[in-house]
Amino acid sequence: MSTALKKKPLYQILYVQVIFAILLGIALGHFYPDIGTSLKPLGDAFIKIVKMIIAPVIFLTVVTGIAGMNNIKKVGNVATKSMLYFLTFSTLALVIGLIIANIVRPGDGLNISPDSLDSSKVIGYVEKAHESSIVDFLMNIIPETVVSPLVNGNILQVLFISVIFGIALAATGKRGKPVLEFLQHLSEPIFKMVGILMKLAPIGAFGAIAFTIGKYGISSIGNLMMLIVTFYITSLLFVLIILGTVAKYNGFSIIQLIKYIKDELLLVLGTSSSEAALPGLMKKMENLGCEKSVVGLVIPTGYSFNLDGTNIYMTMATLFIAQATNIELSLYEQISVLLVAMISSKGAAGVTGAGFITLAATLSVVPSVPVAGMALILGIDRFMSECRALTNLVGNACASIVVARWENALDKERMCQILNGDIQNSVEKTSNK
Repeated sequence: MSTALKKKPLYQILYVQVIFAILLGIALGHFYPDIGTSLKPLGDAFIKIVKMIIAPVIFLTVVTGIAGMNNIKKVGNVATKSMLYFLTFSTLALVIGLIIANIVRPGDGLNISPDSLDSSKVIGYVEKAHESSIVDFLMNIIPETVVSPLVNGNILQVLFISVIFGIALAATGKRGKPVLEFLQHLSEPIFKMVGILMKLAPIGAFGAIAFTIGKYGISSIGNLMMLIVTFYITSLLFVLIILGTVAKYNGFSIIQLIKYIKDELLLVLGTSSSEAALPGLMKKMENLGCEKSVVGLVIPTGYSFNLDGTNIYMTMATLFIAQATNIELSLYEQISVLLVAMISSKGAAGVTGAGFITLAATLSVVPSVPVAGMALILGIDRFMSECRALTNLVGNACASIVVARWENALDKERMCQILNGDIQNSVEKTSNK
């Protein structure tokens, strides 16, 4: 089997197809912007297809993982340690964004008057930010019915129902075993379905990137290049240094992990949506040696609470707007931004365009910086959203391994074999625990 994998033609490898599609989309969007813009439905359709399968993937993974546990207290331990990890590194990301923005000062020199900004362009984002308050967010975790999360696709609601049902199924004992076996068997065709749908990834990436370049144009990022470059470099250093140190301490290489999830990263790069890679990431982390129950809790929860890239962006973008409008924020005001961002980044979790919406939520309660200043970065937000999503994805993959190790739910030998490229062992050994 390993030999067959090695002899697989390049054009049949998913990440090669996605790379080609991205390059083709960039070229089309640049030279034929009208055609590129018209291809937006391809990207939207692919994201919709992926979202269609996310709810059953999470439900089956979490339920079968929890129900298969011998100790239900482990669920609480995993949840507690996950939130501790998320809070620590999300806060660290906010702080790093704040520090780098103060050092580089990417907004200096623009000298834009706040009165000249067109606030009409950002009104919709501000309204969504108010709608996604922390109270509304907490209330939205509880679904209207048991089955409604499987219909509306709200990740946290799916997780909420899955955890409760998994615990109930485990508590049922032997009488619940037939149900557990049925769900375990059902998981196989569901993940086969994921594999089939992922073959459409190049088409989705092509349409999404062609639209982005066609609508905004490569030239549109020129005058804001300093902010974009600063954000990308900061996010890269966060992954390589901060997460790299965490990875090394926990017995793996962040570079090897990135190579392992390259398919998912390229998918995110093409679609600017981290949700597109969620099903594949969960399967890969389970295959890597993390127990299904840990993956099922950490990855979906991390999509709402472990947003390293989004947090770096929020504090950096806030200071950029202040610097561009010649507003000097005091240390007290910057700490206020940090505290508000910690809350708003959770309050708008799960909302489409969460990065820009959480920024609106932060600015709306920090009067020193004009909310209308968001119009300065509206045109480049699409380009920055790709970096946010990529950083978030790597952060959640890393978190999954770390929490699994803390819980003694990680097959370290298997992880090392796969990350070191021992394809034969990784294929021949089963990932089901």
